[in-house]
Formats: sequence, structure tokens, C-alpha cells
Amino acid sequence: MNKKRLAVVGATGSIGRSALDICRRFPEAFEVRALAVRSNLKGLKALEGEFKPKFVVIYEEAAARDYVPLFDGTRVLKGKEGLKLLVQEDLDHIVFASSGTDAIPALMTALARKMEVSLANKESLVVGGPWVMETVDSFDQLRPIDSEHSAIWQCLLGERREDIEEIALTASGGPFLHATYEEMKNATPEIALKHPTWRMGAKITIDSATLFNKGLEIIEACYLFSMPLDRVKAVVQPDSLIHGCVRFCDGSSKLLLSKPDMRIPISFALSYPRRLRLDEAFHRPQITEWKVNFLKIDEEKFPCYGLARRALQMGNAYPPILVGADEAAVEAFLGGVISMVDIFPLLERTLLSYNGPSNLNSLEEAIALVDFGRREAGRLSRLFSERR
Repeated sequence: MNKKRLAVVGATGSIGRSALDICRRFPEAFEVRALAVRSNLKGLKALEGEFKPKFVVIYEEAAARDYVPLFDGTRVLKGKEGLKLLVQEDLDHIVFASSGTDAIPALMTALARKMEVSLANKESLVVGGPWVMETVDSFDQLRPIDSEHSAIWQCLLGERREDIEEIALTASGGPFLHATYEEMKNATPEIALKHPTWRMGAKITIDSATLFNKGLEIIEACYLFSMPLDRVKAVVQPDSLIHGCVRFCDGSSKLLLSKPDMRIPISFALSYPRRLRLDEAFHRPQITEWKVNFLKIDEEKFPCYGLARRALQMGNAYPPILVGADEAAVEAFLGGVISMVDIFPLLERTLLSYNGPSNLNSLEEAIALVDFGRREAGRLSRLFSERR
């Protein structure tokens, strides 16, 4: 079997590291041909020494200026143009595991070239969903590696879209599932960053604490699976064993159950249509260990979830605004400028401050609105701070 030639964008982040761990475990199946980072040169150097890629990409050109690769045959690509050049190379599969909108042009190019893509970048679909999905060639070309979307993708393999009645993503409920309003209001960043299940970066951990992240995942699912919003929902599954469910027109349902470990969905995306035999480190829950209790999301307690759903209903201009606004809101919370419960009104006021067209005609317009949301929420956060 020929090795699959891989590039990992966001190689030093949590998802990128998980993808590379699968490559490390199956060197006979995967060749890591390229690594891309924003500015983590120390992390890149360590990975370069291990995987010996032909290309490294450093997005921040100031960081890339003096970078010297470990091996003479390694080519250093820099900035936005570096990512564009990378997807022109001889690659079989690209993992997009970075955050933000910077990699969207490279993603679009990879899809247009009919390359296999594993996607964990939320902004690509929340901001660019209408244009990204137009570029997708087949159901198995764009492979989601978020655990929830991977679960739905796997449940839908071989199924007809017209037979789907409902899609349900799951949420752990985060650190505030059983908290009171006062406890959330007084929560410090240290408390909010203690997610009960996953170990993630600070931004996505706070988004999980407010369940805003689950609202974004609803938007992703609507685009990814071509489903209307009223047929996509989320429920709380506190044990994080069930990652997604699909209900069909004949009354049957499929669900995917596994240990909460990102390497499981990543391994399937990389190796599809076969599965890799993972060792006992990936504990297989026995039937007697299954806990399948579900809870409804309390939208009064977690209003950010409903706001993300409402943004999609308002038009494709509004999810990009939310993406930018949330970046500023989370930064303000982590910096002690606003409280946890200020995040929702700050996001809502930012959305309502926009007076442009509800639906956009281009990806460039959508990306520009991310910047609008970030600036406007940054301005408004200072007003919230003055009221405290």
C-alpha cells in the first residue's frame, strides 16, 4: 500500500498534535510531507526533527524571517502565499486544524483540486459555508474531524439525504452544566477553563463553557450536511460517550459511541474507507459501561447557543459577525474586562449593530464581516466594563 502524503495545517495545536500522533502510530500508512504553523517555532522545530517534512509553512512572516530548517531538503514557505503554494504541491490529504479564517483560501484551493480534506476549522464553514460547500466534489472529500460532525458523517455514510428526519449533536454541558446564574456571573477564567471532558485551547474551552461552541457546530452541520436548521439540534450527553445521532424516516436511529478522544475521528478521516486498528490506549467502552442519558439544553442559562442558531436564520452575513465578536468577547473575559454572563449581551448587541445586507454574495464579504464583528465587540466591551 502506498503511503498517503499528508499536510497538517495547525500542526502544533491540540488537533494537529492528535493528527500527527496517528501518523506516528502508523508510519507505514502516512508520510507527513508538510507542517504548517502560525508562529510556534519551537514546536515546529521539534516536529520537523521527528517527521522530516519536505515543506514547513510559517504563517506569520515576522516569525518566519530567520527560521532555518533542520534539513537541507526542507523548503520554508511563508505567510498567506505560503499556504497557497503548499496546496499546489503533490499531496494526497490535508488536515486543516488551525483556527480563524486565514486558511480558508487554501482550503478552497485544495477542494477545487479534488484533494482529500480533513476539517476541524470551525470558521471555514461558519463564515464561508455557502462558498466552501459549492466547491466540495463528493460526500467523502470533505471529512469532518470534530467528534460531533464526524459522528454524523459516519452515521450518514450510505444513507439518502431524503430519509433523514433529524440530526442531533451532543454536548458535555461544560463546567457550568449544574451551576447557578450567580456562580456563572462570578466565575473566574480559571474556573471556566476547567472543562470536564476535553483538553482544548482557551478560546474553544470558554466557547464550550457558554455553549456558544455548540451553536457554531449547529451552523456547521447545516452547511456540511445540507440540512435546514429546524432539523438540526443539540442535546447534552454528560458522559461524552455519544457524539452524534441521526433519526431516519422509518423510525430508526443511528448513533456513534466512543471514548472522548479526538484521535478516533481523526484516524477514520485519514484512513477512510477503512478503519485503523487502534490499541488499548483507546479504551473501548463495554456495553455495561454505556451511559446514554440525554438532557435538553437550558437556553435561558446558555443563551449563546440560541443566539448562534438565530444568526443563521437572520442570513449568511450574521454568523461571520458572531465569529469575530466572540473572539473579542472571549478575549475580554479572559482579560477580566467582562464577566462570563456579559458574553451573550455583548454578542447580541454586536449583531444588532450591523445594518448591512442580510445575505452576502461573496466569501470576501463574509471574511470582512469577521473583522467588523471583532472591532464592534471590542468597542462595546469597553462600555460593559465601565458598567461593572
